[in-house]
Amino acid sequence: MELIKRMSSLPASLSLLVLLLAAFTPLATAEPTLTDDSQCGCYRNNDETSTYFTNHRFFDFRSLADYAGVPAVVQDLESSPSAPVTSDYFKSTEWTSFWWLGSWNNSNNPRGDSTVTMSNSPNNVYIEANTEPNPSSQTFLTLRTQRLRGFQTAAEIESTSKNFKHLSLRMRARTVGAAGAITGMFTYRGAPTLAEVQEADLEIRTADPRNVMHYTNQPAYTDDGEVIPEATRNATMPGGLDWTAWAVHRMDWTPGLTTWWVDDEMTAQIAFQAPRDESNVILNVWSDGGKWTGNMTLLDAAYLQVQWLEIMYNNTDPAQATGASKVRRAEGGETKKGCGAVCSVDETPQLGKPVMLWNNAAVSVREAGAGRAVVWVPTGVVLVMALLSTGLLV
Repeated sequence: MELIKRMSSLPASLSLLVLLLAAFTPLATAEPTLTDDSQCGCYRNNDETSTYFTNHRFFDFRSLADYAGVPAVVQDLESSPSAPVTSDYFKSTEWTSFWWLGSWNNSNNPRGDSTVTMSNSPNNVYIEANTEPNPSSQTFLTLRTQRLRGFQTAAEIESTSKNFKHLSLRMRARTVGAAGAITGMFTYRGAPTLAEVQEADLEIRTADPRNVMHYTNQPAYTDDGEVIPEATRNATMPGGLDWTAWAVHRMDWTPGLTTWWVDDEMTAQIAFQAPRDESNVILNVWSDGGKWTGNMTLLDAAYLQVQWLEIMYNNTDPAQATGASKVRRAEGGETKKGCGAVCSVDETPQLGKPVMLWNNAAVSVREAGAGRAVVWVPTGVVLVMALLSTGLLV
């Protein structure tokens, strides 16, 4: 009623504009509707970039007691990379459709100051029972590294796809163990030369004070060893936390920018050298005895422990489409542009499940090279623009 009173003093054309916008613009709801990925056309990030993604995956390691068990460390270098997986979970479609276990070593391509052979082993990735008092989860995923006689055994999980182009990657995790190791979460695109490498990473050095973290858009140095200061931010855990405590570590790779968060508090943001091209996703824990990692004492070990992983992403590989995105790709053999149903995983009351933000918008997809930027245009605005173009609204 108040709106009508105020409109009575406006020109007729402006009154029509107000009515159209009021009638057709989606209204934010106090309680977004819990839904599932099959109903979501795309996902909206809650950061200042308002970035949209077309896919969502959630990996929950909190209740996997049937797969839990800590395997003995494989003690010899030759057997380490060929060790079998530690449980049937790592044979499941849920896992193998997205991840694979690293089994390579650095003997043919050591870093410049490496003093120890490092070997990734599937044996070092396992589901572990949570035995702490009042545990926040029944189980968790563990990645392990340990210094053995003659080599460092390490762990890595890597996405099966190398075609991610912009994402929001989150993990509830902690780093524990002895000094001399690195735990990491990052995107990576290899290249023939150091200068061409594209990588955005979170790294925790177990030799550092327990509240210090390192964020970098690689490379952070030149072939001559000169440091590139614009590429790196050193930060501290917020709220008095340290990295041995469970916390949600998040990395948003958006066009021209990488942003990192801990428990929804921004800890670093770097535009310099932000990745530009398709990349893969990696989590690892490792050491090579160099200056960056430190040299771990014989038989000491360190661990990256993860309760869950969640990722919203764009990917140029059709095989990685999920939910409504997969439906759109399947229709007519082509991806149908647009995502009128917009979801969020940031405002959900149930971890891992999206909520519907709105489902009555006209959406256009703007092609930008191999990537796509999704732009939300309220239906009312589209109608007003159409009327203006015909001269009916002046």
